[in-house]
Amino acid sequence: MDLIDEDAPVGNAHEFSVSDLSGALKRVIEGAFDHVRVRGEVGRVFRARSGHLYLDLKDDRAVLASIVWKGVAARLEVQPEEGMEVIATGKITTFPGQSKYQLVIENIAPAGVGALMAMLEKRKKALAAEGLFAPKRKKRLPYIPRKIGVVTSPTGAVIRDILHRLGERFPLPVDVWPVTVQGPNCAAEVARAIRGFNAMTGDARPDVLIVARGGGSVEDLWGFNEELVVRTAAESEIPLISAVGHETDTTLIDLASDIRAPTPTAAAEIAAPVRGDLLAALAGLDERRERSVARLMEDRGRRLRDLSRALPRADELVAERRQRLDHAAERLPLALSRAADRKRVALSGVAGRLTPGVLLNRLAQRAERVDGLGRRLPGPLRAIVTDGTRRKEAAAHRLDRIGPQVIPVARDRLEKSARLLETLSYRATLARGYAVVRDTDGALVPKAEGVTSGAGLEVEFADGRVNVVASGGSAPPSKPRKAAAKKAGDQGAFDL
Repeated sequence: MDLIDEDAPVGNAHEFSVSDLSGALKRVIEGAFDHVRVRGEVGRVFRARSGHLYLDLKDDRAVLASIVWKGVAARLEVQPEEGMEVIATGKITTFPGQSKYQLVIENIAPAGVGALMAMLEKRKKALAAEGLFAPKRKKRLPYIPRKIGVVTSPTGAVIRDILHRLGERFPLPVDVWPVTVQGPNCAAEVARAIRGFNAMTGDARPDVLIVARGGGSVEDLWGFNEELVVRTAAESEIPLISAVGHETDTTLIDLASDIRAPTPTAAAEIAAPVRGDLLAALAGLDERRERSVARLMEDRGRRLRDLSRALPRADELVAERRQRLDHAAERLPLALSRAADRKRVALSGVAGRLTPGVLLNRLAQRAERVDGLGRRLPGPLRAIVTDGTRRKEAAAHRLDRIGPQVIPVARDRLEKSARLLETLSYRATLARGYAVVRDTDGALVPKAEGVTSGAGLEVEFADGRVNVVASGGSAPPSKPRKAAAKKAGDQGAFDL
C-alpha cells in the first residue's frame, strides 16, 4: 500500500462505468454489423419455453451464438437442425449480462441443395429407424371405395386432373380439403387435413385419402418432407395415397404413405377401378355361371337316367308280394276252419270239466287248506284269515244259489255256437258227397281247367284224404250233373 500514491494523478483518460462501456460497445457493433449474412454449420439447437430459438453457428475455428426470436421462428420455411449447413441473415448485437456478442437471425436457409438433401437424408434415417416406413404398417386399399378424400390446393390443375380421371373410370363422391401446398404453412395444413379426415365418422368419412401436389423444386416440395407430415401420414387409419411432384420427385410422405403414385392422375387410377371393366367381368362371370349350371344339370340328369335304368320296375317289386298274398288268401279259409275246430274241441273239454260239483270240491279243498294254515298263524293274522274264510264261505253260498241258474244258460249258448259252427263248416258239405281238391302245395284247385295231365292232386272226402294223379285234360261235365258241378265249383270242390 505504501508503494501506491493515492494522490498521484492518473492521466486525462475518460473514465467509463461498466454499463456505459457495454452500451458503447453495443452501439458500435450494431452500427457496424447491422446487416450480415453468415454461412456456417448449425451446432447446438435449443428451443426455450418462451418460443425463442437458440443455436450456434460454427466452422472449424469459431463459434457464433445466435438467436431467433419467437415470431421469426414461426415464419421460417426451414427449421434449423444440428449438422445442417445454412446461410443466416441478421445483425450482430451484444448481450451485456454475459459480455458476449450474438447474431440475431432474421432469416435462415440451407446453403444450397446439397445441404437440403443432407438434412433430408438424415431425417429419413431417423424416421426409418422408428419403423414409420416399414412395409408391415402399410394398409390395403379397398377395391371399390364409397368415397375418396383429396388433400390438395383447390385452385390448381391437380384437383381437376383427379376429378376428370375419376369421372372417366368410376364416378365416386370426392371430398376436397383445401391446403397450401408450399411455403411455411404447408406442413401444418396438410397434417391438419389428414387428421380431420380421420376424425370423421359414418358416411362422411372417406375410404381412401389422396395427398397430391404438382411438380416443383426441392424447396417447393419441402413441406411434404417435414416430420409433422410424415408422422401424421403414418398414423392415418384411412389408407393414404401420396402423389406429390412428378415421378422422379421423392418426398418423405411417399415413404410413409400406404401407396405412392407417380402423378396425381395415377393416384386417381389407383384409387378406383374402371367401371366398364368391372361390368364386363361381371357379365363374363354371369355367363360362366349359366354354363356351369347348365352343365351341372345335364350331368345330374344323365346320372339320374343311368341310375333309373338299374332300378327294377314297380310292378316287379310288388309281383312277388302279390303272389304271396294270393297264396295266403287261398289258405286262409282252411286255416280258419282248422283253428275253429281246435277251439271247439278245447272249449268242449273245458265245458265238460266246468260243473258245480267240481267247483264246490275245489273250493272245499282250498278252504280246508286255508283253515289248516290259519290255525298255525299268530292271533292277529289268524283273525284276518278267519275273516277271509267267512267271506269265502259267503261267496261259496252265493255260487251255490246262482250256479244252477248261470251254468245252464252258458251251456246252452255254447251248444248253439257249436251247432252254428258245424253248420257253416265245409265238412258238412263233404258229408253230402262233395270233395275238396288241392295241389301238391296245399292250394285249392277250384276249376278243372287249371289241372294238367300228370299233375298230383290231393282229394279230401268226409272221412279222409286220397292222393291222385290227373290222367287227362279238363272236359265239360255231362248234362245231368251240370247243376251239381256248378255248385261244387262255387264252393271250391267238385263231385267225383
